Amino acid sequence: MARPDKAAAVAELTDKFRSSNAAVLTEYRGLTVAQLKTLRRSLGENAQYAVVKNTLTKIAANEAGITLDDQLFAGPTAVAFVTGDPVESAKGLRDFAKDNPNLIIKGGVLDGKALSADEIKKLADLESREVLLSKLAGAFKGKQTQTAQLFQALPSKLVRTVDALRAKQDEQGGAE
Repeated sequence: MARPDKAAAVAELTDKFRSSNAAVLTEYRGLTVAQLKTLRRSLGENAQYAVVKNTLTKIAANEAGITLDDQLFAGPTAVAFVTGDPVESAKGLRDFAKDNPNLIIKGGVLDGKALSADEIKKLADLESREVLLSKLAGAFKGKQTQTAQLFQALPSKLVRTVDALRAKQDEQGGAE
C-alpha cells in the first residue's frame, strides 16, 4: 500500500502535468542553491521549477496520460512546469544552461506530445507567441491592402477602357 505522503506527491505532480502547457525535465546535478534560485527567476512568472523524485514523477506523468521515455528519469531530475508561453521558459532554460553547463535539458512534453532535448532547444529559438501573432497580423493586413488595391484598379481600368473605346469611335465617326 502506498504511503499517504507519496500518494499526495503523485497527485500534486499529476495535477501539475495536467494544468501545464509544457513540462521540461532537466538534470541539475552540481548546481548550487543560489544558481537554482537564479534559474527559477529566469524562467519567468508562468513557470514553476521543482526538484522531483523520478519514480513519483514517472507515475504522475502516466496518470496524466503522458508517456515519457525512461531515459529522462536517469539521475537527479527537476521539472519546469510551464503554464504560460513555453517559448519564454525554453529560452530561459537554454540561456541558463549556456552559462551553467551543469544544467542539462533532458527532454519534456508540450501539449501532451513528448519532446527531445533538441526539440526543446528549437522551441527556444522561436520568437515569442506575441511576436509571431503580430507578424501574422501584418501579413494579413498586407494581403488586405493588395486586395483592396486590386478591387480599386478594376473599375478604374474599366472606365479608362470605355473612354478609350469612345474616343476611338469618335475618331472613326469624324473621319467618315
